[in-house]
Amino acid sequence: MDLITWSTVWAAIVFIVDMIIRITAILFVPPGRRPTAAMAWLLLIFFLPVPGVLLFLLIGYPRLPKKRRDIQTEVNEVLREANHHLELGSLLPDPPKWFDQIVQMNRTLGALPLSGDNSARIISDYQASIDEMTEAIRSSTTYVNIEFYILKSDAATEGFFVAMEEAIARGVHVRVLMDHWANLSKPLHRQTKERLTRMGADWHFLLPLKPLHGKFQRPDLRNHRKLLIVDGEVAFVGSQNLTDPSYNVPSNIRRGLKWIDLMVRLEGPVVRSVDAVFLTDYYSETGETPGEIDLVTPLVGTDDYDCQVVPSGPGFESENNLQLFLSLLYAAERKAHMVSPYFIPDEALLRAIDGATNRGVEVELFVSEIGDQALVFHAQRSYYEALLSMGVKIWLYRAPYILHTKSLSIDDETAVIGSSNMDMRSFGLNFEVSLLVRGEDFVTELREVEESYRANSRLLTLEEWEKQPLRSRALDNVARLTSALQ
Repeated sequence: MDLITWSTVWAAIVFIVDMIIRITAILFVPPGRRPTAAMAWLLLIFFLPVPGVLLFLLIGYPRLPKKRRDIQTEVNEVLREANHHLELGSLLPDPPKWFDQIVQMNRTLGALPLSGDNSARIISDYQASIDEMTEAIRSSTTYVNIEFYILKSDAATEGFFVAMEEAIARGVHVRVLMDHWANLSKPLHRQTKERLTRMGADWHFLLPLKPLHGKFQRPDLRNHRKLLIVDGEVAFVGSQNLTDPSYNVPSNIRRGLKWIDLMVRLEGPVVRSVDAVFLTDYYSETGETPGEIDLVTPLVGTDDYDCQVVPSGPGFESENNLQLFLSLLYAAERKAHMVSPYFIPDEALLRAIDGATNRGVEVELFVSEIGDQALVFHAQRSYYEALLSMGVKIWLYRAPYILHTKSLSIDDETAVIGSSNMDMRSFGLNFEVSLLVRGEDFVTELREVEESYRANSRLLTLEEWEKQPLRSRALDNVARLTSALQ
């Protein structure tokens, strides 16, 4: 066969393979995916067929393996049955109709109830929150459940680790969960593991990537939750990782970057729900359920806040956190203030924000002036012009700080604080936990924190943004395309 014939044959083979890849992509990529995500994947596969297919096979499926999803479903049914007949405190009177509907939605999706008579106090100082959690551990008598996306033994957390060691020495069962990949990629990983082992902590990685041990899923799925429970009586939830505010990363230290965060200290019936989230993750990784943890006996409340814990993540069939944010934005009548270090909304969230501004709602967004993750930062910037055109006030928290708080407050008595960013990663790929609170004093406290953020920020205007150079806009738009690959 001469050279021309071989060239013709190879060209035909390449053409046929290319068409098979394209047709297969059209059949298998869009189902169950957002239109933007489907379009991003199809564009990647059409322009770069072989790399695109390989990347899709690696990270194209946003859910956990069926076995892990079945565990979540099983746990949800157990939780619903356990708290179905419980009286979980006295709820505040006269809730808006939409509030009851949102509570019902959260319970349907996340299986956890609304409870009354809770104490919920915001801690907005980074080291103060670590110190308060340390004091809670020092008072423990039975168990301490700790779950953080990033957990490190360093100068900032030394007291916390000492408190764990002392608790174990007096017979307290200390359990620790932390995300595998997030901790593997940060300094002090080996030292932290060795210290946890030496003290006798019952510690485990979340979503471990150990294919040789049969533990493998999409490699960029993360457990992003941050929570602590002591003796089933006090709990902490929020946005803060358990590490130095620089994360001990040399580049962060050189740039002077420090993280700004919020944690909420909880007492009352809602602590049972925080423990339930921990138990779900512990059971998913170990197949065991700790015997001393009581999810059934109601706790006596100490204050007057209505609270509901809303877990979300790839173990659920629905994006529970996104559903909550959308519902609150549509319910807002006067104010909607959002704080999110990584703000990459989908179409539904943009429409909800646009609808709020068109109703005359004052919508404000607090983000950082600089970013710690270049691709995410530029993807976020690509939405600024649209948001400013809607009438959203964008506050840029001044460098060198990274505003890492995640919250949404509407009107005068409803707020959400937790681990969830308002981005597509938190909606679809991360395990998150959010706390819904109804109570005027709590929202007033959060508004005071927002005011402190405002005082350390500058207001971005549409006029300023329109002067961005073309190269910056191009980079932002390219980053926006990559953010849709889910």
